[in-house]
Order: sequence, then structure tokens, then C-alpha cells
Amino acid sequence: MRIAHRLPAVLLGATLALTACGGQGEEPEPAESAEPGTDTAAATCAPPAADPDRPGVGDGTFPVTLTDATGEVTLEAAPERIVSLSPSHTEMLFAIGAGDLVEAADEYSNHPPEAPTTDLSGFTPSVEAVTEYDPDLVVMSDSTAEVAEQLGEVDIPTLVLPAAATLEDTYAQIRLLGDATGHSEDADAEATRVETEFAEVVEEVCAEAGDSGLTFYQELDETPFAATSETFVGQVYSSFGLVNIADAADDGTAGGYPQLSQEYIVEENPDLIFLSYGDEAAVGAVAERPAFDTVTAVQNDAVYLLDADIASRWGSRVVDFARLVGDAVLENADK
Repeated sequence: MRIAHRLPAVLLGATLALTACGGQGEEPEPAESAEPGTDTAAATCAPPAADPDRPGVGDGTFPVTLTDATGEVTLEAAPERIVSLSPSHTEMLFAIGAGDLVEAADEYSNHPPEAPTTDLSGFTPSVEAVTEYDPDLVVMSDSTAEVAEQLGEVDIPTLVLPAAATLEDTYAQIRLLGDATGHSEDADAEATRVETEFAEVVEEVCAEAGDSGLTFYQELDETPFAATSETFVGQVYSSFGLVNIADAADDGTAGGYPQLSQEYIVEENPDLIFLSYGDEAAVGAVAERPAFDTVTAVQNDAVYLLDADIASRWGSRVVDFARLVGDAVLENADK
């Protein structure tokens, strides 16, 4: 019997945020003491409400002063040579029509295909390596903010942008990059498109499946680390009314990414399991774990392989991620 299958892929695509979430410093103890179902609650199937305090859109003129994770950054003129050290932001730059300004991108910026991927590291950026591309703007993650100071010392403006925690963060960052590149109108249109299409996917699924109450978790690696509802990917799942078993396992020290034990997963008995790593062999191996043949997700052939890039980047392809999750909900809502 086929115990798992791949969700229909829309596009292919590695981000700094989720691939690094479990690899910094000492690993926490796997969660195994939380009482099953302790912190789970019925979730409502509906897209997130728009932020009423959303900032306005710039007029595309320079100089422009922007606010990033470190404070205010003033760009005196429109950039002509951008180095992007974050795959999500590389995708955003191309999505808003500023891709031709990207001179170089980090080693994991593999989408779109025309992105100028190099061996530049987004995890441990080298100031010397970056300056070889003579950029007039660098975009990077806030995990390497100290490098921004060094680039500032050689008069290279840098935007330091954190991993999105919410869908609103995605829309805000798309618009901010539009203001930074002189593509404000294009960026506003793209952010609006993404928000609208995400809502349409959710509303279509909710109309058919309702508040299914299905439980799930997304396994980020073999350890396994999982993402709670307090993360960006967690909000995507919450929009479909799914109940995340990882929430009860987070004691507040894991930053939204607790490490689950196999025993805990079996006790929680999720209806759906999503893997954002490996291949069909990794998915098939789930059923071979001790006692996993008793887990509803395994019994119902509801172990899903996600594209690791789509399921971890917070750019325009979040709509594709929503479609993948929505298909799984529809397949299992009546089981």
C-alpha cells in the first residue's frame, strides 16, 4: 500500500530561516513530557485579517529613508547594483521587477532560474567577497547584522530584514524593497496580488472543508524539529483551521521551533504530517518508525512531501505553499 505521496508541485525552489532554525548552538531536548492536546484549541478556517496600520506606499523617488531591523537607512539614489544574501528577498526583488538590478545573489538563491546565484554565503557573509561586486545596495538577513556595520564603514548601504513572522511581514517587505529600488507601484501591486490570491485559496478550501479540526505538524528535518503556530509557516497552516501539535511542545525556549520526540508524535496522533526535507524515501520511512503504524496520518496515507523551498521562503510563492496545504486539507477533511 502506498503510505505517502507528493503534493502537486506548482513551482520548485532553500531559505536561511527554516534551514537554520535547528542548527544553531546546542540542540534542545525533544519534547516528550507535554500532555497530548494540552495547548491545542479549535482553529478557525479563514485568511488572516489585513493590518489596519499597514504603512503606505512610497512614490518611487529618491532620496528615500527606510526602516529595517537595525534602524533607519537612507538611500540617496536608486540602486543599480544589488547584492542579495537572502533567497526570500532575491525572489521578492525579481517579483517586483527589480531583478535586473541584482548583480549577485547568495548560494541558496536558486529561484527564479535567472537569479545570478554565486558562492556568496548568506550565513557567514564576507565583506571582501561582497564588495567585489561593487554593490550600491546589499540586502541581508538580520542574523548577520554585524556585517551591515562593516559594509557601512565602506559606504555600502545595507537593508537588514528579518525572517517574516507573519504574512503581513511578507507584504511589508515586498513593499519596502519596492521603495528601496524605485519600484514602489510594482511592489504594491505584487503584495496586493499575493495577499488576494492567498485569501482566495483559503476561502475556497474553507468553503468546502469548513473548520475541519484536523491536527498536523510540519517536520523540518529528521531530528525532528517542527514549526509552531507562532512562526510564519505556522500562520499559513492556521489559516486553514489546522491544529498544530507542536504548539503544546513549545516551552518558550525554542523560538517557535521545538524538537519533538517520536513518542510525543505518536501520542498526539496527528491527522496530517508534512515533511519539508528529503524525498519519497524519507516520506516512506515515516511508516517504519516505531508505533507510527498507529498514527492516523500514516493510516490514511496523509504524509505529505513539501518542496523545501516553497515551504520555507516567505516571498511571493507563499500562494503556492497555500495551495499545497489546501489540497491536503481537502483530501482529508471528510476522513
